[in-house]
Amino acid sequence: MYSELMENVMLITHERKKLINAIIFFAKNVKHLGKIKLFKLLYFLDFEHFKETGRSVTALDYYAWKMGPAPATLSYEIDTEPEPDLKKKVRFDEEMTDHGTNMLIIKPRSAFDDSHFTKREMRIMTNLAKKYRQTLAKEIIEDTHSETLPWHKVYNEEGKNGGKIPYEYSVSQDEKENMAQVIRERNEFLEFFQSVKPEHA
Repeated sequence: MYSELMENVMLITHERKKLINAIIFFAKNVKHLGKIKLFKLLYFLDFEHFKETGRSVTALDYYAWKMGPAPATLSYEIDTEPEPDLKKKVRFDEEMTDHGTNMLIIKPRSAFDDSHFTKREMRIMTNLAKKYRQTLAKEIIEDTHSETLPWHKVYNEEGKNGGKIPYEYSVSQDEKENMAQVIRERNEFLEFFQSVKPEHA
């Protein structure tokens, strides 16, 4: 019970720090990390965590692009000018591929900081890094296109090219009632925690 309460405390709120450190984690633990592969790893991290807890890790919104789910705001930031906090921690280098084309390669500038991650978040990231360590972008794209996953529902079933992918699509109908209860209990705890004022001597 104590660990569950502490997990709720840790999510206030730190999403940006978690996003940057998730990028660092994947950059250190998988090969061939370009934009496409990074976006798919973050998607799996956020949607798997939402499926288990009712909240994402990074608070990113994902959209159903042709090449799979992508966080549009992060994509724009990387393509234009990374914010200072991201630029300080992560390098974005252009490298020549074996096919003679340029590819953006993501590399860490600093050590990974796990201080804001829960054990559950670390477990999901670690499992993803192990599963996709050697995977190329085209292979991970195929995994995100699975008929059982949210991208397929938005892009193919609903025909919404570029449409926002609801996190709720990661939860089956049978799981939604239990998920709603988990979310209610967490929100009640957070309201209580935030209402408690520290005592001053």
